[in-house]
Amino acid sequence: MKLDILAFGVHPDDVELSCAGAIMAEINNGKKCGVIDLTRGELGTRGTAETRKQEADAAAKIMGVHLRENLGMRDGFFKNDEEHQLMVIQKLRQYQPEIVLCNAVSDRHPDHGRSARLVADACFLSGLRKIETSLNGTAQEAWRPKYVFHYIQDRYAEPDLIFDISSVFDRKVESIKAYSTQFHNPDLNEPQTYISTPAYFETIISRHKMLGKRIGVEYGEGFISEKRIGVSSFDAIIQINT
Repeated sequence: MKLDILAFGVHPDDVELSCAGAIMAEINNGKKCGVIDLTRGELGTRGTAETRKQEADAAAKIMGVHLRENLGMRDGFFKNDEEHQLMVIQKLRQYQPEIVLCNAVSDRHPDHGRSARLVADACFLSGLRKIETSLNGTAQEAWRPKYVFHYIQDRYAEPDLIFDISSVFDRKVESIKAYSTQFHNPDLNEPQTYISTPAYFETIISRHKMLGKRIGVEYGEGFISEKRIGVSSFDAIIQINT
């Protein structure tokens, strides 16, 4: 299956928190979108790798993505090296996305920045023909996505573009809440963490409202581009009154 957009998250729930709105909006526009989680999030204080898998599957159904996979890298200990780059390259060549969404370049959790560099490096290397990969015994063709966009996570970063997610925001929130072990849930007897307080969830809502306000809409998601964004016509720019 060829995808239009492929989103990578180092932990299950990274995509939901940061770019699920853009994914769902693009699916509504007829695009094929997929999600690949690098790790199972097994080092998380709350829940287990098994519960995270169940939650990720539930969130994928809410988002309506065409596929969701997990590469099974070691949470906290994966590296941006040849072994891990080749794992990502194989998926890039398998699904041939035009656009890749991935973790923030720098963030509170060190896995986020390391994942961002790993995926961005793999996107470049995937276009080199002399790097050989295969799938089910068949050689894969080189493929390089046209754009790599880093979504914004815990630490605020000035976006290069803001995506209007107002029409799908309620579903985005629903996809986040699918991770019932990770976020505020008074029915669970789990240790309190940085992201499990009611205040944390409020900051997620506020962030999207703030980004939306920047472009004159109700809710927005911000992205940072690896390269300049070019247009051949001003008609390509959506007019949003601010």
